[in-house]
Amino acid sequence: MSGSGRGQPTDDLLAALLDGMDAALCAFDADGVVTHWNREAERILGWTAAEAVGRKGFAGWAARAADAQDVEDRLMAAQEVPGRQVNEFALLTKDGGRVLVRTQSAGVPGADGKPAGVYCAFSEVHAQIDLERSIALSEALMDDASWGVVLVDVDLRPAVVNAHAARAFGSARTGLLGRPLGDLLAQGAEELEGALQHVLAEGSPPAPVELWVAVRTPQGVRRRCWRCGFLRLGSPLAEEPVPLGVGLLFQDITEARQVALDTAQLRFRAGQLHRSGRAAAECEDPAEAAGVRLDFALAGFADHALLDVLEPSSDPARPRLVRSAASPPALAGQAALPVPYEPGHPVLQALDRIGSVRASVPRGEAAEGWARARQWPEDAAHVLCTVLRSRGRTLGALTFVRTASRPAFERADAAYAEEVGARVAADLDLATRA
Repeated sequence: MSGSGRGQPTDDLLAALLDGMDAALCAFDADGVVTHWNREAERILGWTAAEAVGRKGFAGWAARAADAQDVEDRLMAAQEVPGRQVNEFALLTKDGGRVLVRTQSAGVPGADGKPAGVYCAFSEVHAQIDLERSIALSEALMDDASWGVVLVDVDLRPAVVNAHAARAFGSARTGLLGRPLGDLLAQGAEELEGALQHVLAEGSPPAPVELWVAVRTPQGVRRRCWRCGFLRLGSPLAEEPVPLGVGLLFQDITEARQVALDTAQLRFRAGQLHRSGRAAAECEDPAEAAGVRLDFALAGFADHALLDVLEPSSDPARPRLVRSAASPPALAGQAALPVPYEPGHPVLQALDRIGSVRASVPRGEAAEGWARARQWPEDAAHVLCTVLRSRGRTLGALTFVRTASRPAFERADAAYAEEVGARVAADLDLATRA
């Protein structure tokens, strides 16, 4: 084609395309003579295009004599069968070394439809295996790995989600794609987006990060703890690193983390009970000891504590309670005054049940009015009332109050309150006998 006015640019374009490819490429005519040889083929075997083009097969230069005919026969056989043929050969480099290559060859038909030659793409086997491993790893991660994998684009929206992550979000894989994280998470979206932005700007963090999130699911909002790893994704084809997004890998460690938190909480509360007992033992007045116990009980547990003592002469059907003590001291001005609890009040329910009662401000109702109507501090949002019992008698009630910044009381909190109440009741019983 060198003599054609249009053929020379076409040949130049073909040569440029072949030389610019990452794969090693060569081609043979119908007689097995090398017609094309690109730079990647030169890089792998060391033979230049000038040295390769025009040779028949690989005999005498790129293959051992014992192997050359078999290599040529297997390559040229691609003319006779449809599709691509995959083979592995040991070829010779220019400096005498041996390289195991994997080839993909296919026949090239002529204008008349008859076989006109073969083209062959080849790469070093170890490089091909590395590529196949990378592809296999990607497919395994995106299929159903034992941890969640989410590929997030530069706009911080999921682009690829594996099956495990979809289950963690409580949605179908396709239903998560392209949606803002704020639509998927009721809580924790800002922290997660902040971590993703940091990875895009600064790179991957050196260690996993634990994040608490609240996931919106068809069954409701679920609070979960995820241990997250982040990988910044860059394009391997760009001259300079171009961020494509972030790979988020996470495991749900909610149960393990909750067990650890519960254990730490139990250890702390046991320590508070021990310290309060030591401090109460130094009080000459048992009533003062009861107040000391309330101060210790508040730490990490509640914002206020109210101690109401039952008047011995009151009617059991309509018990009359007197505010005996309060913590913190800001509420002490109410001490020694009768508390006008209305029928059905949680404190009265606790006395009636001889147990604990939990209550929280109803949704949509003003917390201040709700608390004031029940004789509680105006910032009360969650309340736990427990009965005080000693020697088989009811002595009063103990009320713990939390503000809206704290979570509602749970069963474990009631058990702790009852333990505190038992010790306070013993102090009150001792005070009445003194």
